[in-house]
Amino acid sequence: MDDSREIGDEAAWSLSSAKPGNGVEQLRDDNTETFWQSDGPQPHLISIQFPRKVRVSELRLYTSFKIDESYTPSCISVRIGTSHHDLQEIQVVDLKEPDGWISIPLARPHGDSAATAATASCIPRDPEIGGAVDFVRAHFVQIAILSNHQNGRDTHVRQIRVFGPRCSSASSRSRVPEACALRLQTPMLQQFSTIR
Repeated sequence: MDDSREIGDEAAWSLSSAKPGNGVEQLRDDNTETFWQSDGPQPHLISIQFPRKVRVSELRLYTSFKIDESYTPSCISVRIGTSHHDLQEIQVVDLKEPDGWISIPLARPHGDSAATAATASCIPRDPEIGGAVDFVRAHFVQIAILSNHQNGRDTHVRQIRVFGPRCSSASSRSRVPEACALRLQTPMLQQFSTIR
């Protein structure tokens, strides 16, 4: 997705359980050799809480069935809301022996009326994604590992990335098309990429 940016660093991350030395730090360290390993009953939960309501368009998970076998997730639920108390399930995906980055779209791209395409290793149960376009807005995103391959109990997830749209919204695109068309490459220039 060219028009997206990784927003996971803006959030506070927590896990339902973790083995010592296999926690949030390993889930977010940009190293696919390390992993989070759960330590408790299913479902295993990854909670991502943002300080303000953000636009989220896609989640990407790195898993390796070849290495992790029964620890590899086979069914994942994505829920959004403002806190633990009002979460709504917006997507459920079935994974078939995934190896590498798995993309879980939470909204269809603007102007794309077709359903989300499934890959051989990631099959969304709702290809229409509930009708969401471009992004969903949430303070809180929860990823629930509902089951693992070969009926495994604990799970391994090697990396997670959270993506939101780079442009503020479809309505601002129509008002200021040239502002969203800019591709500012350095952090110094990116601070001037939006108009307040």
